Amino acid sequence: MEPDLLVGVKTSNDIISPETGEMIIKKGRKITQTVVRKLIDAGIKHISAGVEDILGCISSHDVIDPNLEEVVLKCNDELTLEKFKEIKSRGIKEFDLLHISDGSIDLSLRNTLAIDKISSAEDAIIEIYRRLRPSDPPTVETATIFFSNLFFNPERYDLSEVGRLKLNYKLGLNIPLKHRTLKREDILEAVRVLVELKNGKGSIDDIDNLGNRRVKSVGELVENQYRLGLVRMERAIKERMSLQEIETLMPHDLINAKPVLAVVKEFFGSSQLSQFMDQTNPLSEVTHKRRLSALGPGGLTRERAGFEVRDVHPTHYGRICPIETPEGPNIGLIVSLSTFARVNEYGFIETPYREVVNGVATKNIKYLSAIDEEDHIIAQANAPLDENGRFVMEVISARKSGEFIMISPEEVDFMDVSPNQLVSVAASLIPFLENDDANRALMGSNMQRQAVPLMRTDAPLIGTGIESVIARDSGVTVIAKRNGVVENVDSSRIVVRIKEEEGKELESSIDIYNLVKYQRSNQNTCINQKPLVNVGDEIKKGEIIADGTATYMGELALGHNVLVAFMPWGGYNFEDSILISEKVLKDDSFTSIHIEEFEVVARDTKLGKEEITRDIPNLGEESLKDLDESGIIRIGAEVGPGDILVGKITPKGETQLSPEEKLLRAIFGEKARDVQDTSLRVPPGVQGTVINAKVFSRRGVEKDERTKYIENSEVSRLLTDQEDEISILKDCAVQKIKKLLIGKTSATKLTVDKEGAVLLKKRQVITEEDIFNIPVAKWRDVSIVDGKDIESEIDRIIEVFNEQVDLVKLVFEQKINRITKGDELPPGVIKMVKVNVAVKRKLSVGDKMAGRHGNKGVLSRVLPEEDMP
Repeated sequence: MEPDLLVGVKTSNDIISPETGEMIIKKGRKITQTVVRKLIDAGIKHISAGVEDILGCISSHDVIDPNLEEVVLKCNDELTLEKFKEIKSRGIKEFDLLHISDGSIDLSLRNTLAIDKISSAEDAIIEIYRRLRPSDPPTVETATIFFSNLFFNPERYDLSEVGRLKLNYKLGLNIPLKHRTLKREDILEAVRVLVELKNGKGSIDDIDNLGNRRVKSVGELVENQYRLGLVRMERAIKERMSLQEIETLMPHDLINAKPVLAVVKEFFGSSQLSQFMDQTNPLSEVTHKRRLSALGPGGLTRERAGFEVRDVHPTHYGRICPIETPEGPNIGLIVSLSTFARVNEYGFIETPYREVVNGVATKNIKYLSAIDEEDHIIAQANAPLDENGRFVMEVISARKSGEFIMISPEEVDFMDVSPNQLVSVAASLIPFLENDDANRALMGSNMQRQAVPLMRTDAPLIGTGIESVIARDSGVTVIAKRNGVVENVDSSRIVVRIKEEEGKELESSIDIYNLVKYQRSNQNTCINQKPLVNVGDEIKKGEIIADGTATYMGELALGHNVLVAFMPWGGYNFEDSILISEKVLKDDSFTSIHIEEFEVVARDTKLGKEEITRDIPNLGEESLKDLDESGIIRIGAEVGPGDILVGKITPKGETQLSPEEKLLRAIFGEKARDVQDTSLRVPPGVQGTVINAKVFSRRGVEKDERTKYIENSEVSRLLTDQEDEISILKDCAVQKIKKLLIGKTSATKLTVDKEGAVLLKKRQVITEEDIFNIPVAKWRDVSIVDGKDIESEIDRIIEVFNEQVDLVKLVFEQKINRITKGDELPPGVIKMVKVNVAVKRKLSVGDKMAGRHGNKGVLSRVLPEEDMP
């Protein structure tokens, strides 16, 4: 009697209690839970059944006649009346049947096996081989190897750690993650899960749940490409080995790294996911680096992606921002990581929570992925706590498996870290975000990324506190590496003297921060850094010592605080138009600097070499007034459309020369040959100032004057840095020696040379002035009365000083070599010149302006101050 299987079965006889003789259930009635309990109480172990009860049942094992060793009823066969009589006639007393009644148990596995005619493992493997390789004649050996390679050979089949993790989670297994091939229990459990699913047990996975979607990071994508390249290289090596005599071959004859390089280059050069960084302002840079895309190779296409993929899912909470996503065809496919989200080693996005124990929020932070979070109850960040971290309210709002519920604090497992964790960096810059409409907040967060860095920056009056974090983490500001005192500041560098710590004497005692000045960004905006410290300021490690693009005093400053009126004005602000006062232009509030880069290349052509020169045919002195003798424009020149930036001449096709021309050519040499003017000119619409010119010339080619000048100015800048470092090192050494020598008595006389001036007399008490007069080379010669220790300490200080100076010189020598050694240019190119022109752009009609809340508009008119309402 199996109590669980009896419920719902009809009895074929009356069942009577053996002890009391009481009737428990009559014949033909269904057994209920109450009856089962009575049967157990009565101690009944077996129930008699009629033949008709077991006819149609399925045998669970082969039923074998013990005398003849013959199978009477096969496993999984149905018991018929004939078979029953045969079993009875052969004297078999016991056999097992499957108890499958009233359709509550699924028969699909039994039915499948009943139809399947294959009886042995070998036949099964051959059948699988036949199905997958219909053309090949199967043998047991080839079929076995083929089948084992399909799922069980680590060289051919790899679940990866993520695959094993998900399989364990779905099937409820506990196999170590290092087993990356399939095991028998995987297949059996998978069949069980599928059969249960058919019978309505369990649930279907949600494809959009972040537990079922993972992030492929750059490293993983490169790894896959690299693997492709290695496979190609392997193929090429095998091919070469088969063609040539192996005895005589060297490794370099076989291995060619080109395929690997080509694959990696192609990935970074032309992959859809390898993008040109958006460098408009610091925010756009940070956001671009935190972007996630569902498009690209191995992803979706815009046309095929439905509504569900793009929609916000409960598991996005704290992982993916529900606000920041592009408008248009890519909506929901390109998204941003939330503020505190991180990607774990398996590619799942995790978000941090505070642990809650017995209704008290602790300081412990735990990162949970969407899979881990499923069974926990998580309170919101704004739930009020007392000073001990205990929840104040008796009922608080919390989330459980994606739903919001009201619950008592004792049942809570975790708590959000901050209200910011829901949204991305750009969205968390919007003040009072909770009051904004989602569509407008989306526009606001996207438009902050389009803000052009201004000439005069201005931090927002109303911020959210994340402005300084972005300024610091985006890398546009300069952050102090060590504690120290500012020794020297100008617009292009900051020199900091480091406070010396015990035992760190060999470390450099100076930091030089070279600031970026007027560099062009990818979007032609201007990158410029300004110092925030003065000489003599004490700075601490981690402090911001220089502002970068679009930052003000170490805070992100994308726009300006201006006075705005909401009112109609003669139709000039109809729809989304904006009217501004001339005063805004006068104060340069929204003026920005843009840097345009122009380049010209001198090539070696069939007709002769192109030349960069000032000597251009048919041009007056007026056009050439700003070019130097090398034909390159001077820095600081004001240029407009059509002006020459770099003079260049190209040889024309030679024509048949007349005798007069031949004579002229013979007298004046090459000067008189036919050349055409192919100079680099300023394109229409660009008006500005030349701020930089770079000349790249091929190694081994003689350098022109301009190249030498540029190199010399770079080298002199480096030498200034070197001198500063050495002078500060010397100062430090002098300070240490002063401490040792002042007030001590000299043991011998010290002179500059044999007949030279006396620096120290014998038995003289040493003063500060004496020390300053002693040159570095003579420090070692100072001898002190009873001063062996002091002399050895001075020796040590001088050794450390000399080591540091040698190290500084070595570093700077390497930097100078790098500048002077010439450039790698593409084949056929003799020289290349790049000229940067800075353009100042004021606010003008047709420009777009916007607030942080998605309130955007186009400038329709600039009003004189006196006409402003």
